[in-house]
Amino acid sequence: MENRGISMKSEELTEGAELLSGQGMEGREEAHAVQSGDSTQRHGKNHTERHNPVHAPIPGLGLRSIKTALAALLTALLYGFLPGSPTFACIGAIFGMGADMEESRRSGGNRFFGTVIGGFIGLGLYWLEHLAYPEGCYWLRLPMVFLGIIVLISMCVMFHWPGGVQPGGVVLCIILFSTPAHHIDYAIHRMIDTGVGVVIALLLNYLLPRSRLERWLHLDLLKKRNQP
Repeated sequence: MENRGISMKSEELTEGAELLSGQGMEGREEAHAVQSGDSTQRHGKNHTERHNPVHAPIPGLGLRSIKTALAALLTALLYGFLPGSPTFACIGAIFGMGADMEESRRSGGNRFFGTVIGGFIGLGLYWLEHLAYPEGCYWLRLPMVFLGIIVLISMCVMFHWPGGVQPGGVVLCIILFSTPAHHIDYAIHRMIDTGVGVVIALLLNYLLPRSRLERWLHLDLLKKRNQP
């Protein structure tokens, strides 16, 4: 039980680092775009576009940010009535939230597809390892992780979900090297939890599109007043 607790904490820290890394990279890309790529000529003057929602009391805090936080809140609230931790479901909800339905479908689909494929590949490799070495063999896992990542990348590209490589690789490596107490239970729960979070993000984006929120909050009128 102690080993399982340590393992789960390690997985949550890994996911947290992945999430922070993804957000940091996204922020750096946006900053680079502002500095170098979005400078355009308008009416003969240089104009640099910036992401500064007209309704945001805090710089950069727009409708998507609010919906992302709401998706995580609803996911955690749901798991208050379900067994298990909401960690992976909340992460799925955060990754699954996009500016619109198309972006949510793409980012959430990448997350879910990668998790499922990485989970099945990891389980298959784990079964092969313990079929040959019932006590496990670390050195056998080295070519296995290489082969598993190659198969994962090929399948993600083949099915047009290239963004699934990163989450799938995380699941694959955790199954092979972190040795959770029950690999099958871990992989299945990881897939289900990720799917729950992605579905909540998709439903929220479908029920609360930007146009509807702007109309409810009268933000469309505010935008018109601020237009030159």
